[in-house]
Amino acid sequence: MPLTTPVMSDKASGPGNDTSILTKTKSKTARPPMYKVMLLNDDYTPMEFVVHILERFFGLNHAQSFEIMLTVHKKGLAVVAVYSFEIAETKVAQVMDFARRHQHPLQCTMEKE
Repeated sequence: MPLTTPVMSDKASGPGNDTSILTKTKSKTARPPMYKVMLLNDDYTPMEFVVHILERFFGLNHAQSFEIMLTVHKKGLAVVAVYSFEIAETKVAQVMDFARRHQHPLQCTMEKE
């Protein structure tokens, strides 16, 4: 019995010889929405306390914190940072809790960017 090896044909004719390539569409994962964390001005919270908040909870240096504090004081509010929802929510809660424990009416809010 002779050995035979299959021969591949260059022709793709006939049923079942479809040479088209199937492609699968990859859906891109959308980036999560980001949220601005903002401090609002009031007439009672000391400026030094606001600077301390910015350094402690947002990791800013003294110069950055002082600049943002002045913006809050002059314009009524300032965006401190932009985070994902969970992080922004945590930052707002930390700032509000710390301010209340120190009996300051400082307001910290977040809104979708």
